[in-house]
Amino acid sequence: MISFFINFYRFCKLVFIGIKKDTEFRYLFFFLSLLLTSSTIFYHRIEHWEIIDSLYFSVMTMATVGYGDFVPTHNISKIFTIIYTFLSIGTFVAFTAKIVQFTLQKDNQKTHLNKLTSKFKNKNL
Repeated sequence: MISFFINFYRFCKLVFIGIKKDTEFRYLFFFLSLLLTSSTIFYHRIEHWEIIDSLYFSVMTMATVGYGDFVPTHNISKIFTIIYTFLSIGTFVAFTAKIVQFTLQKDNQKTHLNKLTSKFKNKNL
């Protein structure tokens, strides 16, 4: 359980850094939030699902999990879901790729710093 909180903290930290320093990440985060919010409200109003169920369905669709426990029943919901799926999957993949990019950059910076430190120490010996 502790590892979950550590990883959640790292994820939140990366998101904060991304919002603060990277314009593309900021737009992706905003668009992802907009997609989740609008789809949650849509399914809540049209399908009459609870808010948590609407959010759950939106996230599962975005992440391409699709358990099938919630299914749109109205034609307008089905059309919305098709459009939402095309928009959200690409955004989710791009957002995830940015998170991975930040993680790798951070690791590369640490490795480079360690190499410089060890070179400096070796020269002084």
